[in-house]
Amino acid sequence: MEEVTLTADLGRPVGSRPSRRLRADGKVPAVLYGHGTDPMALAVDGRELRNALTGDAGLNALITLRVDSESHLAMARHLQRHPVKGTVDHVDFVIVRRDEIVTADVPINLVGEAIEVNQNDGIVEQQLFTLTIKAKPLEIPASLEADISGLIIGEAVRVGDLKLPAGVETEVDPEEAVVVGQPPAAAEVPAPGEGEAAAEGAEGGEAAAEGEGEAAAASGGGGEAAAEGGGEGGGE
Repeated sequence: MEEVTLTADLGRPVGSRPSRRLRADGKVPAVLYGHGTDPMALAVDGRELRNALTGDAGLNALITLRVDSESHLAMARHLQRHPVKGTVDHVDFVIVRRDEIVTADVPINLVGEAIEVNQNDGIVEQQLFTLTIKAKPLEIPASLEADISGLIIGEAVRVGDLKLPAGVETEVDPEEAVVVGQPPAAAEVPAPGEGEAAAEGAEGGEAAAEGEGEAAAASGGGGEAAAEGGGEGGGE
């Protein structure tokens, strides 16, 4: 776990309008609390904060916050981001100790190649992207690896299959799936002969209609002949 140092300004004015002015000046409003310390309203440089949280440790970086003449060991928690820009609008820093157990979300990276799944046109579907773990701040891993080289269709790599470093534990159900080998997507193909049968049915219907029309015409012709015969006989 890497450690970074960040300088914070104490006593920033609170409220929406002062916070907007701080962001316009490249600062990020923040608050520091924990271990019985009264919450402190701070402001940190936006670029320095971004650099601190984009290292290998990401959001789990251990940060030494320099506030006036004091230093506090902390971790960034509860980031609020701009809905469009994605920049950090506010951050909570929580004071931690090197020897205490803390909770952190660690990203899960897939390693290896699922040869059997790929050869059968299957799909490698990752269902769990981070794992909630407990560890001392300096023992939090930057990431965890899920080996998918032995993955087959219909099977899964589960939380219990992940190799956790020494000193790292998780309370997540070991049977929860991290990545699953899914069968290929089924394409909708018409049944053999289905189209031909429909066409034949249509042709049969047309033929039947033609036959009925001819029969009706023939019947009508006989009626006319009978009428003519009756009329002639009655007149005589």
